[in-house]
Amino acid sequence: MTKKNAFYAQSGGVTAVINASACGVIETARKHSDQIGNVYAGRNGIIGALTEELIDTSQESAEDIAALKHTPSGGFGSCRFKLKSLEENKREYERLIEVFKAHDIGYFFYNGGGDSADTCYKVSQLSEKMGFPVQAIHVPKTVDNDLPITDNCPGFGSVAKYIAVSTLEASYDVRSMAATSTKIFVIEVMGRHAGWIAAAGGLVEDDNIPVVVLFPEVEFDKEKFLAKVEGKVKEHGYCTIVVSEGCHWPDGKFLAEQGTRDAFGHAQLGGAAPVVANMIKDAMGYKFHWAVADYLQRAARHLASESDVEQAYALGQAAVEKAVEGKNSIMPTVVRESSDPYKWSVGEAALSEVANVEKMMPENFISEDGFGITAACKAYLYPLIKGEAYPPYKDNGMPDYVTLKLAPVAKKLETFEL
Repeated sequence: MTKKNAFYAQSGGVTAVINASACGVIETARKHSDQIGNVYAGRNGIIGALTEELIDTSQESAEDIAALKHTPSGGFGSCRFKLKSLEENKREYERLIEVFKAHDIGYFFYNGGGDSADTCYKVSQLSEKMGFPVQAIHVPKTVDNDLPITDNCPGFGSVAKYIAVSTLEASYDVRSMAATSTKIFVIEVMGRHAGWIAAAGGLVEDDNIPVVVLFPEVEFDKEKFLAKVEGKVKEHGYCTIVVSEGCHWPDGKFLAEQGTRDAFGHAQLGGAAPVVANMIKDAMGYKFHWAVADYLQRAARHLASESDVEQAYALGQAAVEKAVEGKNSIMPTVVRESSDPYKWSVGEAALSEVANVEKMMPENFISEDGFGITAACKAYLYPLIKGEAYPPYKDNGMPDYVTLKLAPVAKKLETFEL
């Protein structure tokens, strides 16, 4: 087999463990030097391929690549840039193939969520038509946990752990002050359409915390919500609310909608927590505090889930091994074999079955009243947040994260305008 170079890129919102997948890809590729030449990374994701801003990972030491496994965020830079359909903008896809040809790239590893799975699938199709076959493997990543087929997505377990722990700690704070001060704490979490992260906050119920969870899958009913909160406060003296950013009214409008759009055309969200908190204040007069977890939840490598780190690395590793086996247009997956004890293995899914499919919370994971999680949901979540994988710490008390050299690869093509 003729040796080809590989291209790796990180896509969309980063996670506490996406670099562990990068580590898995690069370390495994180096072990297959008979089939894979250099691994080039895209500077700032897929934009790096389009603009031919490639990074030569061979210039990074083995120690620095290994350190990616415990470093948060995207070591090579990510982006929110969705390639349109082949019909709408074929030039971008043709540019990708042109760059791959120029740098003798025969392997494409795209680390991201649903949109990147779709891009990966289209590249695998177009490359064949253009006479330059590229083995396109999607490496799953998304804190939203909404990719189909895989039991869970790398990145989710660590966010779930952070939200569960943070919600518990803040609830202890509120409980201690409720007699004379704050009675309501609201935490807003990510999740536009799927309530997986919000569900993680619901785990505090097992620590006897009165909690109300607002999911995107359940239409918001103001009267029922206020009655639920009032009942919790009367019984316990305080209440914690976990609200997903995607919580919406029956007409589909988000509680947090700002009237603006992001780069993908999605409604720009932000502010569900204060909306909910002030709603309670106006109705019942309770003093409140609210917080928006935002970047903190997806960047918190100091509290990463051990199983999440292991799976992120394993799926990056599997992507390369499957490519070397000759696989194409697939995504390695997590297969749950048992929840107690927790056992999992690596499987695979065809990208044709992954692209543009969004996995929501199952109905049997949400309590009958729509404000909490069930035993089945807890059985699913607990294994994903179990175990700690602390990063090493420097003598000054700060975590010892790595910053790569990011050595550029010489350009061979003309400038491409995005």
